[in-house]
Amino acid sequence: MRSRSNSGVRLDGYARLVQRTILCHQNPVTGLLSAGTDHKDAWVRDNIYSILAVWGLGMAYRKNADRDEDKAKAYELEQNVVKLMRGLLQCMMRQVDKVEKFKRTQSTKDCLHAKYNSATCATVVGDDQWGHLQVDATSLYLLFLAQMTASGLRIIFTLDEVTFIQNLVFYIEAAYKVADYGIWERGDKTNQGIPELNASSVGMAKAALEAIDELDLFGAHGGHKSVIHVLPDEVEHCQSILYSMLPRASTSKEIDAGLLSIISYPAFAVEDVNLVNVTKSEIISKLQGRYGCCRFLRDGYKTPREDPSRLHYDPAELKLFENIECEWPVFWTYFLIDGIFNEDKIQVQEYREALEGILIREKNGLVLMPELYAVPSEKVDEEYENPHSVDRVPVGKLPHLWGQSLYVLSCLLAEGFLAAGEIDPLNRRFSTGFKPDVVVQVTVLAESNQIKNLLQDRGINVQSIADIHPLRVQPARILSNLYTMLGRNKNMKLSGRPHRHIGVLGTSKLYVIRNQIFAFTPQFTDQHHFYLALDNQMIVEMLKTELAYLTSCWRMTGRPTLTFPITHTMLVDDGTDIHPAVLATIRKLEDGYFGGARVKIGNLSEFLTTSFHTYLSFLDPDCDLKLFDDRNEDCNSPDSEYGDYPADFCEKDSQDELDQYINDVLQSTALKSYLPPTSKTTSQPPVFSANHSTEEILSIMAKTKGLEVPAVSMSLPTKVLNTHRKSLNLVDNPHFFETKDRENALHLPKDAHGDLDCRKLVDQLKECPTLHDQADILYILHILKGADWDTELDGQCGVTVHCLLNELYRKAGLNQEWGLIRYISGILKKRVEVLAEACTDLLSHHKQLTVGLPPEPREKIITTPLPPEELTDLIYEASGQDISIAVLTQEIIMYLAMYVRSQPSLFVEMLRLRIGLIIQVMATELARSLKCSGEEASESLMNLSPFDMKSLLHHILSGKEFGVERSLRPVDSSSSSPAISIHEMGHSGATKTERSGITKLKSEMKQFFHEGHSTSSSMFASTRGSTPSSPTSTSPTGSSGDMSWGDRKGQWLRRRRLDGAINRVPVGFYEKVWKILQKCHGLSIDGYVLPSSTTREMTPCEIKFAVHVESVLNHVPQPEYRQLLVEAILVLTFLSDIEVNSIGGIIHVDRIVHMANDLFLQELKSFGATGSILEKDIATGICHFFYDSAPSGAYGTMTYLTKAIIIYLHDFLPSTGCAMQ
Repeated sequence: MRSRSNSGVRLDGYARLVQRTILCHQNPVTGLLSAGTDHKDAWVRDNIYSILAVWGLGMAYRKNADRDEDKAKAYELEQNVVKLMRGLLQCMMRQVDKVEKFKRTQSTKDCLHAKYNSATCATVVGDDQWGHLQVDATSLYLLFLAQMTASGLRIIFTLDEVTFIQNLVFYIEAAYKVADYGIWERGDKTNQGIPELNASSVGMAKAALEAIDELDLFGAHGGHKSVIHVLPDEVEHCQSILYSMLPRASTSKEIDAGLLSIISYPAFAVEDVNLVNVTKSEIISKLQGRYGCCRFLRDGYKTPREDPSRLHYDPAELKLFENIECEWPVFWTYFLIDGIFNEDKIQVQEYREALEGILIREKNGLVLMPELYAVPSEKVDEEYENPHSVDRVPVGKLPHLWGQSLYVLSCLLAEGFLAAGEIDPLNRRFSTGFKPDVVVQVTVLAESNQIKNLLQDRGINVQSIADIHPLRVQPARILSNLYTMLGRNKNMKLSGRPHRHIGVLGTSKLYVIRNQIFAFTPQFTDQHHFYLALDNQMIVEMLKTELAYLTSCWRMTGRPTLTFPITHTMLVDDGTDIHPAVLATIRKLEDGYFGGARVKIGNLSEFLTTSFHTYLSFLDPDCDLKLFDDRNEDCNSPDSEYGDYPADFCEKDSQDELDQYINDVLQSTALKSYLPPTSKTTSQPPVFSANHSTEEILSIMAKTKGLEVPAVSMSLPTKVLNTHRKSLNLVDNPHFFETKDRENALHLPKDAHGDLDCRKLVDQLKECPTLHDQADILYILHILKGADWDTELDGQCGVTVHCLLNELYRKAGLNQEWGLIRYISGILKKRVEVLAEACTDLLSHHKQLTVGLPPEPREKIITTPLPPEELTDLIYEASGQDISIAVLTQEIIMYLAMYVRSQPSLFVEMLRLRIGLIIQVMATELARSLKCSGEEASESLMNLSPFDMKSLLHHILSGKEFGVERSLRPVDSSSSSPAISIHEMGHSGATKTERSGITKLKSEMKQFFHEGHSTSSSMFASTRGSTPSSPTSTSPTGSSGDMSWGDRKGQWLRRRRLDGAINRVPVGFYEKVWKILQKCHGLSIDGYVLPSSTTREMTPCEIKFAVHVESVLNHVPQPEYRQLLVEAILVLTFLSDIEVNSIGGIIHVDRIVHMANDLFLQELKSFGATGSILEKDIATGICHFFYDSAPSGAYGTMTYLTKAIIIYLHDFLPSTGCAMQ
């Protein structure tokens, strides 16, 4: 027998170490590792990390085997790993009912446990007695299940286990919106059991989903059935949220060393090298010490100042832990492994030496990794004064298995026993590598031959849906229905994937189902969910967004293929030609570039070889899956109310079960037609003449119900209902309607008792001159009789109010009457399919939402993701029963989510998006630009097409100057709204002197008074321009004399109003506020105090602190006043940099603003200003003119604010001459 080689001897040494420190804790029955000899619990996360050394050692033996015993040793070690992974699988499979519940609720009570009994696999503590919800632990299990399977281990044995793993994928899929307790099991760092969104969980879930996608769990021995499917859009969600969070770890932790596992081994979840480096350097600069890294700032765990008798901390005591947090050596093993993966020899050398210095050597030669190093209690004060000067002592478990295991693994890698690729067989380490450009393949398909011929007349050759046979095209909702079958299992009572809709990455693959190839049209072309798809300009805009998204986010092999259908709604009104916006788009696509994306246009058949194919084998006939067995609610989603698909989509005479299923889903959404056409010639007077408001209709309805409603209260938004008809006014205060004899004004039919006669009302539907009147009648019926009341129109049975409203909605859609479409959507309580997702996207990017108009009891704040029904109810409640506002709110949330995905830079330094204020500002802008009353502006706003609405929102967010004009094209007779176009202003607007506002004030004032102008005309002069279609109303009003600044008047007031409404603050504002609070007792804002004690709990860059400041500022109802307060605080922050220890007790910011305002008024009076120019805002007492002054310049608001602060803080400032600067 030949002698043992040197490497063999070293390996035997590591094997002995692993045996004595790790495997000695493995339970022989379950395979789980207990936390220590005295501790029988097995934590999921710690178990996985602790077994990595065993897995690595097994591979090292297999690779360096000098003799047969080594191969046996390798097998034995590998089986230890399999045993542990199967032990954890047992634990989780016993909680299969929780996995099933969690898919629906995402509640902390319905989650898998974080630790189990190592001897029995049973649970150890109750559901609510521990922070069990730790998405990163479940994700880590799936990640290593994938890596180990790929390295050749066989861990999963049966198909039941495969479906269980598939359901675990659904369990972690929603990680981007699940607030959990995170890698340290404590959630918010006050340790009071408050879960929060953790970057470490989102990143680990993203890595796990990518790793296990399309992986065969039976390894080389499997077939289609043992493959796991992941929807790419969920991965992408996790990625975008992760990017928006890093380098922050969560709302209460501005940085966390646990992120090392995300940016490096094992997850490699971040593809942007710069972000990886920023996060790494943050960890090194803020958390690294002489013995390892702290977990996060102000971490009290095992510090001498921690009170061991209780688990939670008081918020104010967190300051005690600063600078004495315990240091964990385990993080150095991450840095060491990271250095090996990056081939950075210096980093490897540095951390190996550092580790040698802190490991503990036993007498028997074993090297042990301590859990953490703490400051000795007698030296705490010394450490406070000079951080990192005191020698620390090892505390906690010895060895710490997680650290011990990673230490052994890092040694095996550093000494060349293992190559990086062997512990990462799925090549996650290349995630930051170079990505080639993505070319998006686009297939344009005509819905029918008529449309195909129309396109041919324009010189565009496309195929129709019938031409591409045997390939099949279906709408995206069919794919979401089919995916609900994935992962179903009767034995384990698992229901498969929840009915979520499929994003554009999912519909850009081709699917092989029962040997037929299917393509799916993207979600945004599906008319039937929400009215956005009825606006052709909006469709084009969404196509642009989705193409850009595909270019940046496509990760799969092959190219994405987008199927773009040209449907009958894309024709012009009379159906004789294609809508110009759509035609222009097809032409642009043919050029090869569209909206910044590289595209290639062609027939579907040409793209078959270059596209990515997914085999949906779970739908094969030999699977025991019945497509029809339980057509329960989540299959047939409730929002599919109607849709109009041509026969080409359906295979009518087919006997195949799959085809029947697809037809069934399509049929359940088909449409029948009952409503009579609107009669243009009718001898009777119209039912509702245009000047009747909804108020009148409601008053009559109230009387029929026997409610006596006084005429006055009707105009208040809280009573009964108030819809969009003429009465909606987002701008002015609600004004009262004069009482008149309403009974005669409205020709509503009465029956013998003098009540409203609903049957006759139905007959009147036939004589309505406009769709609007039909809608009003249906609305009355809807309220009085309910949606399911059978109208028996034309003697037919089963024609419910609901059916008729749906049909009216479609007609309004064809006529593009947006006000009416929104109105009917509101009556039907339609909800945007993706509303909950859109809301979650905004929240996960750390933006809070409020819906409804301020102040707070009416304005509802949304801080955590809500289920769709709850969210919709909340919006309707906050809108004060005003259905049009409720619909508009949903629409705006949707656009904000589109922007936060595609242009996150728009939202910089904005923490809370107040939808009610945004809607108000939009109406205000229209009123200002169109020079019309608030009521007309609100009407115009409701009639904007979705595309214009989105543009208006973009202009408001981006802060660009823009103008709104009545457009010059004649208004269609069918549409009641003024046609409006929105355009950006050039930058040539004002010269610098004009911008600075007051500098030329004296001369201009004189001019004004000579011309007899009153400059106080309020924001909404209700004088109208000339008639809507005439071009004159766009020219600036007034004589050339006032042009010098009259045209710019109100610009700064607007700027402040916009910034205040969208809560934008200057960059670095919150950190500066933190610094001021260190020097005073608090800031008082509008009667609410922001106390300095908050800095004892929170660190300056913490989101939690920013949210806290924001909530105090949000008590101020007027956006422009809020902005002035922010400016005042900003001037105060300059003081925090002066060498002053304290600037007094509680600083009243409003007083400072009022003092500045008084100083401003004194100067104005000294220039001889009188009368209207000195007018004050009634609510706040601030001069209108002060609101409208530029911040900088000799007469800018900053100048006066600075003077006011110096007067206010006179006693505390250094008395040298420079104070005034």
